[in-house]
Amino acid sequence: MIPRYARAEMAEIWSQDTKYRIWFDIEAHAATAMAKLGIVPEDAAKTIRQEGDRAIFDARRIDEIERTTKHDVIAFLTHLAELIGPEARFVHQGLTSSDILDTTLSVQLVRATDLLDKGLDRVLTALEARAFEHKMTPTVGRSHGIHAEPLTFGIKLAGYFAEFRRAKDRLAAAREEIAVCALSGAVGTFANVDPSVEAYVAEQLGLAPEPVSTQIIPRDRHAAYFATLAVIASSVERLATEIRHLQRTEVREAEEFFSAGQKGSSAMPHKRNPVLTENLTGLARLVRMAVIPALENVALWHERDISHSSVERGIAPDTTIHLDFALHRLAGVVENLVVYDDAMAANLARLGGLVHSQRVLLALTQAGISREDAYEMVQRNAMKVWKDGGTLLDCLCTDPQVTAALSRDALEPLFDISYHTKHVDTIFDRVFGRH
Repeated sequence: MIPRYARAEMAEIWSQDTKYRIWFDIEAHAATAMAKLGIVPEDAAKTIRQEGDRAIFDARRIDEIERTTKHDVIAFLTHLAELIGPEARFVHQGLTSSDILDTTLSVQLVRATDLLDKGLDRVLTALEARAFEHKMTPTVGRSHGIHAEPLTFGIKLAGYFAEFRRAKDRLAAAREEIAVCALSGAVGTFANVDPSVEAYVAEQLGLAPEPVSTQIIPRDRHAAYFATLAVIASSVERLATEIRHLQRTEVREAEEFFSAGQKGSSAMPHKRNPVLTENLTGLARLVRMAVIPALENVALWHERDISHSSVERGIAPDTTIHLDFALHRLAGVVENLVVYDDAMAANLARLGGLVHSQRVLLALTQAGISREDAYEMVQRNAMKVWKDGGTLLDCLCTDPQVTAALSRDALEPLFDISYHTKHVDTIFDRVFGRH
């Protein structure tokens, strides 16, 4: 992982020092549980814990040992023995490497998820504040990128708030699914380690025992976890893409904050580019790229092979670090987003009232015109506005077929923007609850 997109708190979870400390904690907790069963001397379990807590694990020394052993857990246990002394013979009793590796991965993913949850909270807080700020700011809704009907910018932001709140719920479910411990031995039968040891270690680490772990924790859990992160990343991209479109010169309804001294182009001094949201689009792609490998990791041979291992060494830190960075970057974009109310109003009026065409259509049907005829009447006048400019109201008022059904006095109220904002409070109550 490159430092450019890594926040220190998340990166630390995936550091060598953190990994080795978790490895030791699992081994020490297991020794303590085994001491209660009389498998390990109590004095030995205490020594393991005390000496290990004081120890500073030397990653370079572990790497040196691994060059001979070709096995990372054995290299760590050899180094641990160097630090603890003779009592180290009681470490790793009845356990297999995957017991340590998989449980460690669970701990790291849980810690990473808790940081991601904080990032989501920051995004939600920003979206809620800006949604209420622009609750009644009129803007145009677009479908296919084309003007549709009016709404408010607050409603637009409320929709994103609801989406990220669903993301928070999904993340909580993913956390629960991944928060499992496996210390069940070589093929998951507990032949050489009592199930109570697993239960004790799980409790100490804040995990739940995996019901059936073969030699590893089943990878459907991890596939579901990474898929959840990918969905969240797609929500990040959706909002980022919206802001990028709103910042286009021809639209310019909102833009990223452009700080003093910031430069947009090495060649063109006038440029103010949506670089943060473009970056978020790229980061979302990086998070989503973990989904297929995670799904392919589910189908392992028999009780275990290691084809998943190299994949997870990459995707676990990469996806959580990228998404963590993206969430905080997105929150900053929303917090500092520059909104141009006047441009929104100008764009809303740009097509001469065409955005009110549906209301005219409905009024004509209420006046006794068939829907097919009413649609044709409104559309032919709308096409005149598209082609020649002017306003839809004026065109309608010069159409004798229209005015035979609706007078100008009846048509004018159909172009009132407040018609489209009358249920804003209802939408906000649904999304945010009553304030």
